[in-house]
Amino acid sequence: MMHTQVLIIGGGPSGLMLANELGPRGISCLLVDAKPSTAFNPQANATQARTMEHYRRLGFVQEIRALGLPPDHPTDIAYFTRLTHHELARLSLPTAAQAVKAVRQMAGSWSAAELPHRISQKYVEPVLRRHAEKWPSNDIRYGWTLVRHQDCGTHIEAVVRPTDGSGPEVHVKAQYLIGADGPRSGVRHQLGVSYEGATGMKRSYMGGQMFAVYLRAPTFYERMPHARAWMYVTVNEERRALLASVDGVSEFAFHAAIHEGEDADAWSEVDARRVVREALGCDLPIEVLSHQTWTAGHALVAQKLSEGRIFLIGDAAHLFTPTGGLGYNTGVEDAVNLGWKLAAVLGGQADPALLDSYAWERKMLAQRNTGYARRFADSVGLYPVTAALESDTPEGAAARAQASDYFNAHVRLEFNIPGVTFGGRYDGSPVIVADGSTIPEDQPNVYVPTAAPGGRPPHAWLADGRSLFDTFHREWTLLALGPTPPDTAGWEKAAQACGADLKVVYHADPALRALYEQPLALIRPDQIVAWRGDSDAAAHAVWRQVLGHGRDAADAVSRN
Repeated sequence: MMHTQVLIIGGGPSGLMLANELGPRGISCLLVDAKPSTAFNPQANATQARTMEHYRRLGFVQEIRALGLPPDHPTDIAYFTRLTHHELARLSLPTAAQAVKAVRQMAGSWSAAELPHRISQKYVEPVLRRHAEKWPSNDIRYGWTLVRHQDCGTHIEAVVRPTDGSGPEVHVKAQYLIGADGPRSGVRHQLGVSYEGATGMKRSYMGGQMFAVYLRAPTFYERMPHARAWMYVTVNEERRALLASVDGVSEFAFHAAIHEGEDADAWSEVDARRVVREALGCDLPIEVLSHQTWTAGHALVAQKLSEGRIFLIGDAAHLFTPTGGLGYNTGVEDAVNLGWKLAAVLGGQADPALLDSYAWERKMLAQRNTGYARRFADSVGLYPVTAALESDTPEGAAARAQASDYFNAHVRLEFNIPGVTFGGRYDGSPVIVADGSTIPEDQPNVYVPTAAPGGRPPHAWLADGRSLFDTFHREWTLLALGPTPPDTAGWEKAAQACGADLKVVYHADPALRALYEQPLALIRPDQIVAWRGDSDAAAHAVWRQVLGHGRDAADAVSRN
């Protein structure tokens, strides 16, 4: 019998991120994944700014930003009739090198420690794996399969074995089991939990069956007559598709709509070249590295994200149509949310009821984010395309002008999304101490910073050049703001009494005091505002509530 505190099934981004949250906290973790290694195919290709802030918090954001596209490669998103024909629309965005400098000059909706980064999941996963493996308490095993598991009430019993049958079964006793095993999650199915939401949505693009090709095209940039971009989207009657640069040199991820009556599951490499040629508008020598079909048109969330000692994260918990790039990023934040809560409960600082808040908080966010992804997919996929769009006639010119207006608006709707990225909130969560303040409207393209409990703390760059977030403690942070902040001794004493790892961080700048609207703000380990106020009168009751000690704690907070 092998003993571990947490058993994670699945070594994709969410499972690896959870291991990276548990490892630094000394929580023993066994992660198994049936695949022989991390992802070969590109899969997710965009890391949002909030995810990059979490990579920064864990100390490896620079490694991530150094991978993917070359530092000077444009990250534009551009729309064409075909890639070698008419350009219709473009959103110009900073290169990886420019992003590091530009973020320090940005304010308002894009006030952040990090900007987004265009990088394939196949590059992200090895970084996450390498950092997860450096913690002595983590045991990361690719090529291992979960055979069976059982929630015994006081613990989990499971059996794992090498996927290739090369070794004996290993019996595992764990405190908690995490299903991070993707959309076909065996963990979720054994729980009898289904997805709920919208599925089967039909669109001419990003709705129904899609054909994915991972390819190498060494002469692409020589033949491409337009300015470089990161993502190239084709809009024509014959074949709608996208081509995303994987390495900025010769490798690309290609996704094309499949028409009614086409049997893409039977397509060969010859068919893959044909479909790519239809999108490009010319014949290029390409090497097909892999090809497969997949289905778009999902906006699904599991009926429940936890049961007993079992939790679902990532694609096991929600399934997106990939517009907006929200699936992978939502999965990473699942792990961030669950990680500190597991550690607090296993370490004895929090009541086990704290774990109930994981499903409450993350299901709400998953429903929000799948809704946004569906909106973006409707916007791009329902646009009517006719043969006139490509004709060299006055009618064609008019159709292209109309399409240009439409897609220039759409690309900003889908890809300039600080509101989606930073505006997710946990209002109403039992472990958030609400203060009754008015919450800004949730909008995809506008983010209004607010320190109202339940959301991301407002960001600022400090006079010494650091990000405010860089001053936060790894665990709990109490911000004491302004030239004369209130005494914090009561908070420190209450934290010590409940075993919470708290650091008081002082910032005298009046502008920060104004930004947070109160002199004190309690920041959770996942960098969410848990409470704000102006004294320590309710410190003990606040700690009880935010650590999951129930309704009595919330009532005590409201009385104070």
